[in-house]
Amino acid sequence: MRYELYYWDGIQGRGEYVRLALEAAGADYVDVARTKGGEAKMMKLMQGGATPSFAPPYLKAGKLLIGQTANILLYLGDKHGLAPKTEAGRLWAHQLQLTVSDFVVEIHDVHHPVGSGLYYEDQKPEAKRRAAGFLAQRVPKYLGYFERVVKANKAGKGRHAVGARLSHVDLSLFQIVEGLRYAFPKAMRKLEKTAPRVVAVHDAVAALPRIRAYCESPRRIPFNEMGIFRHYPELDAE
Repeated sequence: MRYELYYWDGIQGRGEYVRLALEAAGADYVDVARTKGGEAKMMKLMQGGATPSFAPPYLKAGKLLIGQTANILLYLGDKHGLAPKTEAGRLWAHQLQLTVSDFVVEIHDVHHPVGSGLYYEDQKPEAKRRAAGFLAQRVPKYLGYFERVVKANKAGKGRHAVGARLSHVDLSLFQIVEGLRYAFPKAMRKLEKTAPRVVAVHDAVAALPRIRAYCESPRRIPFNEMGIFRHYPELDAE
């Protein structure tokens, strides 16, 4: 089966968490919006059908049309061995993935604290104030939580957040670290020291042959100032 991934062209965004899972699994997929006429097809699916999504990403898997990043990863985790086999394990991985989703919202809202319909330039003072609190309080809280999760997972031997092998949660933590390094390079040089186990998970994922090949290929859209992770020097902290 060839999967069809629907997400905006030109940005990694929330679709990147799905791309990483598909790449790690060696799955056959097409990034539809990056093909000719693909964005129009994406919008058509979003506007109609029996189970329309509120917004991308969504994944077409045979007759299934699955929306919401964590929901898509719940499905792919089961289909491609990127989640534990037990029900309790899958639910735990899903819970962690939902926490990643919460973190992603907060990351986005640093540069758009007033409203997503406004340009960054229209809310720079608010963004600077938001960034200070985000880096001082929220990033340590999230990284500290995932640090405890990795530490408690004895089966993962410091390389996995859930169980004894690669999961979609590991892939998402890789993207979180990569994105924060891009957006807040100065702050992350200090913050990473407080979460060495999370960084170790990132490094283990980065070393995977399929992920390394993907990151070096044109399939991996570079970070840019249109996506969730944006580098504005004035928001970074020493």
